[in-house]
This record gives sequence, C-alpha cells and structure tokens, in this order.
Amino acid sequence: MGRIAAPYAVRGWVKVQPFTEYLDNLLDYPVWHLGKAGRWREYKVLEAKVHSQFLLAQLDGVADRDAAEALQGQEVAVARAELPAPEADEYYWDDLVGLEVVNLAGEALGRVAEMLETGAHDIMRVTAGDTERLIPFTAPIVATVDIAAGRIVVDWGTDW
Repeated sequence: MGRIAAPYAVRGWVKVQPFTEYLDNLLDYPVWHLGKAGRWREYKVLEAKVHSQFLLAQLDGVADRDAAEALQGQEVAVARAELPAPEADEYYWDDLVGLEVVNLAGEALGRVAEMLETGAHDIMRVTAGDTERLIPFTAPIVATVDIAAGRIVVDWGTDW
C-alpha cells in the first residue's frame, strides 16, 4: 500500500509514499506492517497526516531519526482482513495475480504475473513461458473475471 520514502525531521517521523488510490487511505489503519522480502514487522501508528503528495507518520518504537532512517525503503502493508470487501466488478490486484488468462476462443494466453498502473489504464502482465503480453485491464478488453474459477477471459488474440 506504500513504502517508507525517507526519515522526516529528527523525532522519528517517516515520510511515506502511498500507493493507494487516494492519498489518505492509509490513515484509516491504526496498524501498519513494514518489511521487505517477506519479513514483516507490525507498527502501531501513533500519529499520521497528509503532507504534499506524501504521508508523514510517527510509529510506535521509532523514536529518533536513526530509527526512522533504518526503515527507509521498506514496504507498507495492512492486514488483508482489515481491507473492505471490493464492490461488484472491483478487484484487489493481489486477487488477480496468478489467474489464468484465456481469450474469447478459449485459447490460453498465460497467467497474470503482475498488474501495472500506467495512468491511462491498468495493465495485466501475462506470462506463459518466455512469452509476455501486456493486456489492458479495461472493460472493452476484459470480458469476465472469475476469481473463484481462477480465470480471466479477454478479447485478445494469441498473435497480438
């Protein structure tokens, strides 16, 4: 949901670059998980606020600039159980990664390896062996998403 960009000031505050749709979404969560490479540590948020295009946060146990600097580059996450349920035709990207992608003719195109935000629209990076496809995740292209079945059906040719 974000990353620690830098320490802020001298009393242990951190500057957070949010990856959420709205800049202040992370402020809704009183506990953040910070980490890298699957190693996560829980931190209680003591205080946080929006500052320009970043968030500033004071975390429990981070009392000085050196401690804040040690967190630089770490990812910020929240527990999945704390997230609201997605609305109809909305998906968490985590739920899409790994799904099989087939076209309208039933031809397998691969699996979603990653979701990318480009500004214009979201993109699925679909891989099958050495083949990689970048497929727009938009209504005209994506026909159906069936999380339970593990499949996304797209209007996309095998030779595109």
